[in-house]
Amino acid sequence: MAERPATPTRRRGNRGARTLASRFLGYAVLVFFSLVFLYPFVIQIGNSLKTEPDAAANPLSPIPDQLVFDGFIRIFTGTNFPLWLGNSLLVTLVATTGRVFFCSLAGYALARLRFRGRSGLFAAVIAVMAVPGVVLLIPKFLVLNQLGIYNSYSALIVPLLADAAGVFIMKQFFESIPVSVEEAARIDGASIFRTFWSVVLPMAKPALITLTILSFQGTWNEFPHSLVSVQDPSLFTLPRGLADLVSGSLGKGTQYPLKLGAALLATIPVAIIFVVFQRYFVRDANDGSDKG
Repeated sequence: MAERPATPTRRRGNRGARTLASRFLGYAVLVFFSLVFLYPFVIQIGNSLKTEPDAAANPLSPIPDQLVFDGFIRIFTGTNFPLWLGNSLLVTLVATTGRVFFCSLAGYALARLRFRGRSGLFAAVIAVMAVPGVVLLIPKFLVLNQLGIYNSYSALIVPLLADAAGVFIMKQFFESIPVSVEEAARIDGASIFRTFWSVVLPMAKPALITLTILSFQGTWNEFPHSLVSVQDPSLFTLPRGLADLVSGSLGKGTQYPLKLGAALLATIPVAIIFVVFQRYFVRDANDGSDKG
């Protein structure tokens, strides 16, 4: 007898089973790689809560034999961590605020203003993005030294007040805003800056949040710049101070709880900023797509 063809119901059932299996496999792969990426962070937390002998004997075990906080106590009593934290907060907040403001101004000028050499200037911005930052370390040191601001807070902050990537991000976003939005303000007699500040900038919230996240993260984790801009230990930021700890400034021994605890504390502000601002970024992006 000839085999009966599969009914539509059976075909739909087979297709549904294959879809469910492929979805399960996809989630399993995602969970696996998530655990792989999270495991070093778990190791960091576990070792920061261990005793010194336990961390040295079992550095890859995330579970401490005895839960202690000696590493965190030593961070605040035996190192200059509070000073480094204060310097990082000052430099990061000022540099991030300035970078968002100046990159927005430059991006708006390149997107809206018509002046001679605009295309060449934008090409120069793109070219700067292609240059590795390490290539500019020695010229940066020479410029800071020549200006007389080397080894000061100005040396830590001023070079970070503008960024080619930030200018590019803001320019591209401003170009996506219709020019007709600004025409009403100009008819009412608003100046270019007033139009930028009161009309265009509030509409650029997703780009501003993206730039804020990138600027805060980049400035907070900036190590090479602090290496060539300051030498006074009282001006060290967290990355520079942590590098000093890792190099063995506190003496012999691995001192894993202290080092990993300090690194853990240094990652908390960046994580908070990313989580908080990411929520607003996703919400604003979705609102913009709904309106479009």
